[in-house]
Amino acid sequence: MSTIVNRRDLEFQLYEVLEIQQLFDSKRYGDFDRATIDEMLDGAEDIAEQVFLPLAGRLDNNEPKFVNGMAEMIPEAKDALDAYAAAGFFSAGFDEDVGGLQLPYVVNIALNGLFGAANNALYGFPMLTVAAANMLNTAGSAAQKALFLPPMLEGRWFGTMCLSETQAGSSLADIRTRATPRSDGTFSIRGTKMWISGGEHELSDNIVHMVLARLPDAPAGVKGISLFIVPKFRVNDDGTLGEHNNIVLAGLNHKMGQRGLPNTVLNFGDSGETIGHLVGEAHHGLGYMFHMMNEARILVGQCAATLGLTGFLHSLEYAKGRPQGRLPDNKQADSSQVPIVEHADVKRMLLSQKANVEGALALILYCALLVDRLKLEQDAARRRRLELLLEILTPIAKSWPSEFCLEANKWAMQILGGYGYTRDYPLERFYRDNRLNPIHEGTYGIQAVDLLNRKVRMDDGAAFSALIEEIASTVAESVDELREEAEQLRRCVELLEQTTSGLLGCEDARQRLANATPYLDAVGHIVVAWQWLRQANVAERQSAAGNGDRSFYEGKVLAARFFFRYELPKVIPGLELVASLDRTALDFPVAGFAPE
Repeated sequence: MSTIVNRRDLEFQLYEVLEIQQLFDSKRYGDFDRATIDEMLDGAEDIAEQVFLPLAGRLDNNEPKFVNGMAEMIPEAKDALDAYAAAGFFSAGFDEDVGGLQLPYVVNIALNGLFGAANNALYGFPMLTVAAANMLNTAGSAAQKALFLPPMLEGRWFGTMCLSETQAGSSLADIRTRATPRSDGTFSIRGTKMWISGGEHELSDNIVHMVLARLPDAPAGVKGISLFIVPKFRVNDDGTLGEHNNIVLAGLNHKMGQRGLPNTVLNFGDSGETIGHLVGEAHHGLGYMFHMMNEARILVGQCAATLGLTGFLHSLEYAKGRPQGRLPDNKQADSSQVPIVEHADVKRMLLSQKANVEGALALILYCALLVDRLKLEQDAARRRRLELLLEILTPIAKSWPSEFCLEANKWAMQILGGYGYTRDYPLERFYRDNRLNPIHEGTYGIQAVDLLNRKVRMDDGAAFSALIEEIASTVAESVDELREEAEQLRRCVELLEQTTSGLLGCEDARQRLANATPYLDAVGHIVVAWQWLRQANVAERQSAAGNGDRSFYEGKVLAARFFFRYELPKVIPGLELVASLDRTALDFPVAGFAPE
């Protein structure tokens, strides 16, 4: 049994629930078919298991070191990333006209999930590089794309995103990095960036930093932020590398998890002039960066879900092979012990993992398919609806898996008992690695505020309405065997609509947002319940038709029922609290936490 992927479930999600084979009827994706996609997944699984996975523990135990101004890493990391590059995975999702395979995004997400599960820290390098290249491909000039894209898509140059600063973590309006125009049209960059993943290493020939900075005439706030390409080594017009661009590693942040991905403090312009290239229009940098951020947020959700998945698969394998204790109705002390998978509470913890992980994966793949559908849709009204759905689901797709697949990792550790807490097994590493996902690319609380203060209000509530209509459609089309679950979801959605209406009617922004996080929890649970109802409907229909393995489909339906009985009911008290506009947290005095 693989411990990084359940291929039967992945194929169910792709081909039976999402029916991605319909994409292959389009001109854009006409070169693909199921056999081709399965072959690519086979290749990815092989590299992930044979190259990435064996390195994961060693990379965690040998985190990057600050040596002579460099982030020194174990050499096997480069070998593994070279194998990823040689297989063409850096460029797979890009269009053919820029050197890619034009692979559907939903397949690209599924494929890369194998690498995230096998070695989450190492996967951070290609994840960031591809996101930076996508932003450059969207907002960069023809000359910039010609110079920087090919080596990034070949995996010879890596990319980063440089947003945060010591005094301005998530508050980008307060960044201080400056960009001064030079006579040749380039800019002199000066400042310090903090929390830069992959900011310094020797795994690639160059590092392309995407840096937010202010021009001398920039207006205050986020409207005065511009975006710059700032390479580690300057790049000549013919694409060859020039001299070092005076980007200095000031220090490494030593993290609880994802230790194999160096997290850096970078100084720009302190040791000499650092040259950058403006991307797009001046003062529009935050909009360009959020193109990268929105993609990165879906990818964070993907990483969280796949870390939850590998924890689930490891704990399932352990539970099947670990004999301990006897069932409660067996009074024979000399009888054989049973595998712990037979104990009801272990089953509960395994079901909790399965319900959260497979629900989260369904949500991530659904969002990825929206991206593909957007690329194919020609009708303006339908395109706008798809955009709105993706907008409102993105903060949920980032935050819900990062919070509740972390819970899945907790249950996986618990199943192993004391062993789960030791480094003899990788469960504690999965938990440590996954704990970062609720924090980076916008913390859980930031996603909550974004959802409630922006996404549900955008276009006079059109995004929220589109989501409600999609859920209602699934409820209406549900099979008779799932009528109880469908009705339960309908009632929760009705409560959500009432609560949201009341919140939007509150003119006090601080009070309205005081309980944004419980609101995000509730919406996330409703959305994941919707994804489970979608899966269960397909499973019931396939089982009734005699298609495939009945035990697989039965497991899907029962896991859906578990989520509806153990998780979805939590929505009701959560929404009732939110609807009350409770001010307990808002009004609590700072002095009340502890005496000075």
